[in-house]
Amino acid sequence: MQFGLFMMPLHPPHRAFADGYDRDVAQIVLADRLGFREVWVGEHLTERWENAPAPDLLLAQALALTKTVRLGTGVTLLALHNPVYLAHRLAMLDHMARGRFQWGIGGGGIPTDLSLFGLDPSTVRARSAEVLDVVLKLWASDGRFTHRGKFFDIDTPVLDPVKGRGYYMKPYQQPHPPIAVAASTPSSSSMRMAGERGWIPMSSSLLSRAFLADHWRLVEAGAAGAGRQANRSEWRIARDILVAPTSAMARERARAVLGRNYVQHQYPNRIGTAQMASTKLEPSMADEAVTVDYLMDNLGLGRRRLGPREPAPPDGGRGAAGRRSDVVCADKQRRRRWPTATTTCICAPGM
Repeated sequence: MQFGLFMMPLHPPHRAFADGYDRDVAQIVLADRLGFREVWVGEHLTERWENAPAPDLLLAQALALTKTVRLGTGVTLLALHNPVYLAHRLAMLDHMARGRFQWGIGGGGIPTDLSLFGLDPSTVRARSAEVLDVVLKLWASDGRFTHRGKFFDIDTPVLDPVKGRGYYMKPYQQPHPPIAVAASTPSSSSMRMAGERGWIPMSSSLLSRAFLADHWRLVEAGAAGAGRQANRSEWRIARDILVAPTSAMARERARAVLGRNYVQHQYPNRIGTAQMASTKLEPSMADEAVTVDYLMDNLGLGRRRLGPREPAPPDGGRGAAGRRSDVVCADKQRRRRWPTATTTCICAPGM
């Protein structure tokens, strides 16, 4: 099994912005030193708990301090971006990473992010599709590139070899960095698209295990329709995992750290939404029944507790992980912090 980190990242509102980012980078550096394979960092502009409006800046800083870990956006919210500017920023980051960059993409957006940009929610998917299409075509273009779309009109200046001016920026990895597609709802079209295009499918940590099989069936169907063979070892399945000396301590910490975020941040924002419905083993469950203890027992939040006498789980595959723990160890003989105690682990079961 390969391990990695998924970082929303979570920053409690009382923490200074810079302190939160410093802690994120420190965790990525530690993950690199421990042999983690990859890190994905989220993007939001109006989430106070997830204040990462420019994850590429955080990744760029982490690149200079790490050696082997692959770094990716988790995810770029396509609808919020101008495709020309996005294509240039990502291409530059890919060169800085020298092959360690992965591009995670998402076609949605929270209401307040969309409102900030004056976007109509009903147009978000179409806008996201156009942004993605333009970015990939820009990277693949030779000479002049022209696009007339519903949301963007683009006409690139041809590179003048004498003046050295014109469009030229392409990614380091050709034809583009590895692309990952995230999905948090059971019937997400993103999973089918991942299969069709041979991209990395990523299933959310808040998706009930009852829906996971349907996610993979969508990937397989998309791949079959495009004449591809779906590679199960590329499938990332996110799950929250907390490692502690004992099961009881793991559960206590999960309730204090991950539970705090859920109660104060995620639960108020997910009541009545499709994301809340996706966490339920039974559709008839009331939203109020999706408690911290329910999540620990059914979605993996604090569920796997690897202590001295507890063997590692038999799952094979690839992992991406993460939320940082700020809880001081309760054991008086171990007065230290556990910087990697809580993770969101993504496993690829077919590997």
